[in-house]
Amino acid sequence: MYRENDYENPSLVGRNRLSPRANISPYPSAASALEHKASPRVISLNGEWQFDYAPTVAEAPPEFWQTDFDASGWDRIAVPSCWQMKGYGYPHYTNVIYPFPVDPPRVPTENPTGSYIRTIDLSEQFVSGCVRIRFEGVDSCFTVWVNGQEVGLSKGSRLPSEFDVTPYVRSGQNSIAVRVIQWSDGSYLEDQDMWWLSGIFRDVSLIATPKVHLEDVWVQAVSSSDGASVSVNVVIENSGDAPFAGNVYAELADMSGHCLLAFRGEVKAPSNERANLTLTGSFQNPKLWSAETPTLYTATINLNETDSAIEATSVRFGVRSVEISDGNLRVNGKAVIFRGVNRHEHHPDDGRSLTRETMLEDVLLMKRHNINAVRTSHYPPHPYFLDLCDEYGLYVIDECDLETHGFWNAGLTNPSKDPIWEQAYLDRMERMVERDKNHPSIVLWSLGNEADSGQNHRAMTEWTHRRDPSRPVHYEGDTWAEYSDIFSQMYTSHETLTAIGEKTDTFEAPEAIVKGRSAKPFIMCEYAHAMGNGPGALKEYWDLFYKYDRLQGGFVWEWIDHGMRKRTSDGQEFFAYGGDFGEHPHDGNFVIDGLIFPDRTPSPGLIEYKKVIEPVQVDLVDAATNRIRITNLYDFMDLSHLDAEWQVVAGGVVLATGELKLPSIEVGKSAEVDVPVPGGLVVDPQWDELLQIRFSQAKATSWAPAGHEIAWSQSILRRAQKAEPAPISGKSIKVDDSRNSLVLSGEGFGYRFDKVHGSLSQIVVGGTELLKSGPKLDLWRAPIDNDHHRSKWRELGIDKLAHRLDGYNSNLGADEAIVWIGTRLAPASHSRAFACTYKYKLTPDGCMKLHVGVRPDGDWGECVPRVGIRLSLFDLFDHVQWYGLGPGESYSDSHQSAKIGLWNATVDELETRYIFPQENGNRSDVRWVTFLNEAGEGVQISGPETFNFTAHRYTAEDLDAAKHLHEVPRRDEIVVNLDYRHHGLGTASCGPGPLPQYVLKPEPWEFEFEFRPVQSAK
Repeated sequence: MYRENDYENPSLVGRNRLSPRANISPYPSAASALEHKASPRVISLNGEWQFDYAPTVAEAPPEFWQTDFDASGWDRIAVPSCWQMKGYGYPHYTNVIYPFPVDPPRVPTENPTGSYIRTIDLSEQFVSGCVRIRFEGVDSCFTVWVNGQEVGLSKGSRLPSEFDVTPYVRSGQNSIAVRVIQWSDGSYLEDQDMWWLSGIFRDVSLIATPKVHLEDVWVQAVSSSDGASVSVNVVIENSGDAPFAGNVYAELADMSGHCLLAFRGEVKAPSNERANLTLTGSFQNPKLWSAETPTLYTATINLNETDSAIEATSVRFGVRSVEISDGNLRVNGKAVIFRGVNRHEHHPDDGRSLTRETMLEDVLLMKRHNINAVRTSHYPPHPYFLDLCDEYGLYVIDECDLETHGFWNAGLTNPSKDPIWEQAYLDRMERMVERDKNHPSIVLWSLGNEADSGQNHRAMTEWTHRRDPSRPVHYEGDTWAEYSDIFSQMYTSHETLTAIGEKTDTFEAPEAIVKGRSAKPFIMCEYAHAMGNGPGALKEYWDLFYKYDRLQGGFVWEWIDHGMRKRTSDGQEFFAYGGDFGEHPHDGNFVIDGLIFPDRTPSPGLIEYKKVIEPVQVDLVDAATNRIRITNLYDFMDLSHLDAEWQVVAGGVVLATGELKLPSIEVGKSAEVDVPVPGGLVVDPQWDELLQIRFSQAKATSWAPAGHEIAWSQSILRRAQKAEPAPISGKSIKVDDSRNSLVLSGEGFGYRFDKVHGSLSQIVVGGTELLKSGPKLDLWRAPIDNDHHRSKWRELGIDKLAHRLDGYNSNLGADEAIVWIGTRLAPASHSRAFACTYKYKLTPDGCMKLHVGVRPDGDWGECVPRVGIRLSLFDLFDHVQWYGLGPGESYSDSHQSAKIGLWNATVDELETRYIFPQENGNRSDVRWVTFLNEAGEGVQISGPETFNFTAHRYTAEDLDAAKHLHEVPRRDEIVVNLDYRHHGLGTASCGPGPLPQYVLKPEPWEFEFEFRPVQSAK
């Protein structure tokens, strides 16, 4: 029988919950408020609580909130924490779909329920005035009792909830009980792309105030032509039985404590009511807050009765303006560009419960990688994270805890269009805005994410505009930007982005709507899906952002891989994703889509992003005079805070170096500089002569030490010249030709050909066997998450091509030996094929040139993964040196962060360990690569054109078959791919595929490699 429950009632957003307010703490005096230390009037309830876990609401312990309830046999759990991360139930990952039947507002009977108990001793002084309990985040619906009395109920998981517990607390021992229900009607509004995790996952505290106290404070500071206009809006609450009359003093100071402005106002509050007071003033020559110059001031507010201080608090604020004018979002009058990321709150061991140290680690990593903006996808973050954004300098899109993605899949009317849910929508928006309104880092309020569009969003926008006209409103789901102030899209293609930049993106819409939208700035709230290996074509996105004024950057999806640390039965550690906890339904590894790995190690994608968005750009103007053009891409700063150093490098050797005196370059402007490279440098013609410029911090900042690299450039002054081969004399090729094999040998080398299978089967250098299996045409790579063609590739059979020998011929002599091999590569059950010819040409010095010709026959679709040859070496040859792009991996559409150079690594060091196994570790634009053993023996491989190579202790098939890294076998061989071309990475796991210039089309190819034995110098 249907029974309406509080947790299945969307019109009930809370019971007895206090009105939302700013995140302020009460202090006994202004001096203590200024110290920003823990207040004696706030008691943290973080720590160990007694805990019971029940699989349903009905099975949860009845009346456990009673003070005489015996919980001595209960478990203990840390608060804050997510109970799934402590062994109760299991994490459950979905992206779009709900993990339960969609029947709003009903939820399953199987509804895990956690019961918490905590006792605490309170002093008589602490309970002498008013006391409230504050929860920063509880998932998803909870009720709280104090000393056996029900206090209230709340929903909205990632939002604060405060309750007045004054009537219930007492001096001495107090019992606090909380019941948390995992599924509620609120869960229908919290279908974000993340793990479903439950419990009291953010901080809990008790807050004591006098009966007359500072209930709310909002400091608004706006820059003007001659100073800063500051208003301090104060809400005084009088919980006493008599009227109150007193004074409010406000003092504004810089961070060194120097007072800039002081003012006073009288306040009168009737008994048991609130009073509002606004103090206004101004001070001269403020330093404006921006992500580049995050100057903060402190407002101290003191509530007095006669001359006695009752209560004080302090608020850090920044002087800055946010407006939309002339089609741009402007901070302090300047159209800024967002070098942003989307950030979920995640830790591999603690789920959604983050320590302050972890939040700081995120901010420092962002700042050190040139990121200047964060979208808090898709809910307000822990308030401390916003404090860090204020302090260190990050623009924030603060997003409401709202997503109803799964309604699309269920085919039901979205709550955004249903008036029954309007109060819940407004409640979530109000609680976010009121909590976070003092943060200068927040430049946009967001209505949520992927919740369709409807009248409830309009109501949210209207309320927000009334409450805070100083910040615009963002919502990507408002396709035509009818009620939001920003035109926003996700995963826009480069082609469409160009049309938006040129304002030709009319599509089919009424003229008035098109005109209104075209006047608004465009921001990509999500782009460049950083899932696995990728994203590709970041530079091409940023070329468009810089080209068109209307385009103001975007936010990469996303910051971190949401892997959960787990161990196999035999103790191997790995990072789990959807399905690894036996949950159903789930969305697999789609949660592994970040710029940093779960342990917060930067991925190659973050290194690439840092390079692409670096704020200083260098172009070579004239190689003969070493003239360069430097462009300042900062929004507010000149380059005086940077040191610059130049180097001339060839063959890995620094030939000359020096400091570069940077001219004063205004924001957005360029200047040309002659680098003072001395004349007469001797450069071996076999090496490129490279000019490298490095820009680093001249002084330490709060987020990085002096010398931290901000940007760099590399230009080719003179290209290497290919040396003419030395004449060969006094040497000859020995030929041993039998029915099934051919052996060609000489001084210190030998090559064996297998005539039966048509392949080079052995290379011997100095008596040591090098080759385990010979080169064959290879068109397959272990698919990356962004390979949206992978299903088609499998359908075509590219992953399972059979090699057939079609022809063999040779022309053997003492001065030159040539072997021709013709093969056909084809999948089973199909007639399509690739015809491949190998031409091996050996000279007496041991140099073997391999020419490969490939011709596709039949329909092979739009593209293939790669084209090149695969071979394997014995595992002793694991010392790798190459000349080309490095030191990290690079691909055709993701190589901006790589430098031309002479690099060394072991085979294991070449690997990028993506959480979901896939193609990795490619080095591109390679001139030559050498594989050596400990004795210095091996082979050098080069070509007339640059090429790609990978080297691993596993095959592409091994990677393809594995779902986790610990499942990838380690072979006793080194599998080497030498590729003529690679299909681009793109971002098609959620977005466009590779740009046309990076698509590897099936067409005739010809390429060549040269194998040269390397003998030990010993």
